[in-house]
Amino acid sequence: MSAPTIAVAEYASRREHVLAALKDSVGLVFAGDASADLHSEWRPHPHFEYLTGIVDEPGSVLLLDPRSPVPSRRVILFLKPLNPELEKWDGFRETICQKLRDRYGTATIMRTNIMARWVTDAIRRARKVACLHSFAAYNAPVSPDLALFRDASVRMPGLAIEDRTHVIAEMRARKSEAEQAVLRHAAEITAKGYEMVLRTIRPGISEFDVQETLEHAYRTHGARRPAYRTIAGTGFNATVLHYHHNDQPLQDGELIVIDSAAGYCGYSADVTRTYPVNGTFTARQREIYGIVLKAELAGIAAAKAGATFADVDRAARDIIVKAGYGDYFIHGIGHHIGLETHDITPDGPLPDGAIITVEPGIYLPDERLGVRIEDDVLVGRKPTVLTAMIPKGIDEIERLMAARGTHSAAHSPAVAPTVPAGSAPARVSARAPARLSRRGARAQGD
Repeated sequence: MSAPTIAVAEYASRREHVLAALKDSVGLVFAGDASADLHSEWRPHPHFEYLTGIVDEPGSVLLLDPRSPVPSRRVILFLKPLNPELEKWDGFRETICQKLRDRYGTATIMRTNIMARWVTDAIRRARKVACLHSFAAYNAPVSPDLALFRDASVRMPGLAIEDRTHVIAEMRARKSEAEQAVLRHAAEITAKGYEMVLRTIRPGISEFDVQETLEHAYRTHGARRPAYRTIAGTGFNATVLHYHHNDQPLQDGELIVIDSAAGYCGYSADVTRTYPVNGTFTARQREIYGIVLKAELAGIAAAKAGATFADVDRAARDIIVKAGYGDYFIHGIGHHIGLETHDITPDGPLPDGAIITVEPGIYLPDERLGVRIEDDVLVGRKPTVLTAMIPKGIDEIERLMAARGTHSAAHSPAVAPTVPAGSAPARVSARAPARLSRRGARAQGD
C-alpha cells in the first residue's frame, strides 16, 4: 500500500474555504524568506504550507481576493523571479507554465516583482483587508500581512483592517482525513524507532546511541527527519524537560526519558516513553511510573470533542495531585500537533478531528528520577490513540526488554559509536536534482 499524501485538490479546497471566510476582504499569506545559512533547512510559514503544499519557494506570497472580477485571479500565487546565477548554487526553478500551474493547483502564478500592482489594485477595490497570520507579541516584529496593510493604509485613507486570524487556525486544528492518515503514518514510523530502541537500551551505551538508533529507524522506514530534536535523558537528565545534550552514559538502575518522533509529509508526531535502563523497574520507579500512567490514561479518556485542554489537564493532574506529587508535574498536559510539533491552538473547545498530545509527568531531581508518558490522540466522541502500538505498560516493557538477550548481534540494531561531548556525528545529505513541492517530495517521506 502506498504511503499517504495530501492531494492538490485538498489544498485548493482549503483556499476556497479561506476565500469564503474573507467575504469581501483581501488577505495575504507569506511563505517567509530563507537565509544563506546552510546549517538548517528552510521551511515556509505553516499557514502558507497548509494552503499550498509548497515547501521550496522562499519569498512566495499568496493573495486571496474573493471579490476579484476575474475568477481565475481570486487566488494569485506570487513566486520570486528566476535568478539563473543564484540557481547554480541553490537549485534550478521552473518558468511559469501550465505544468507549474497544474503542480500547484493554482490558475494564476506571477512573480513578486509585480506583486505591488496586483495587491494595491485588490485593496483599492475592496477597501477592506483581513489579517490571517497570527498577531505577534508587542515586543516582536509585526506579522507580515499586518505590516503590509499598515503601510497601505498610510497611502490609502479609509482602509479597514480586520482580524481574521482565527480562520486558518481553526482549519488547521481540525485535521482532514488525509491529514489524519499522514499523522497515523508518522506514528507508525515512530513505533519502528521505539521497537528498535527497546532492543538497544542497556547500561553503558550513551544517550546519543539511543537518539541515533531512533532517528536511523525513522529514516529507514520513510521519514526524512525526526519531527523535532530528540530528547534522551537518563537519571537526573530525565528531570530536565527539554534536555538536548544527549551525551551521557546510561547507568544501571536508572530510567531514561525518551521524547522523540518522526516527521512525515511535513506533519509531526510527538511521543514520549520512559524505560528502565537495565530492563527492570525498581519498586520506587514502578510507583511513580504507575501514577503517571494512570494520569495519562485519565487525560486520554477526557480528550473528547467539545472538551477543553483545561478539562484534559484537570483529569490527569487530579490523579498526580492526589498522589502527593502535584508540585512535581510542572508543565501543561499537551498541545495540538500537525505542521508544527506544537501546532497552532485556536480559542475554544477541542473540535472533532483535532489531534493532540496527552503527556503528564513527574520529575524528582533529588532522586535522579523523571517519568513522562506521551501519546498522540485523535479527538472525537471517543478518543483514539494513534501511538497505542508503542509499549508503555510496565509488564510489557519489562517483557520486551528481557527479550534483548535472545537477539544475536547479527539481528540486533546497529548502534552508532558514542560521540564525545562537544562533537557532532557526521551527516550526509543529498539534494534532489529538481526542486520539489511538498507533493513532489512526499514519495520520499518528507
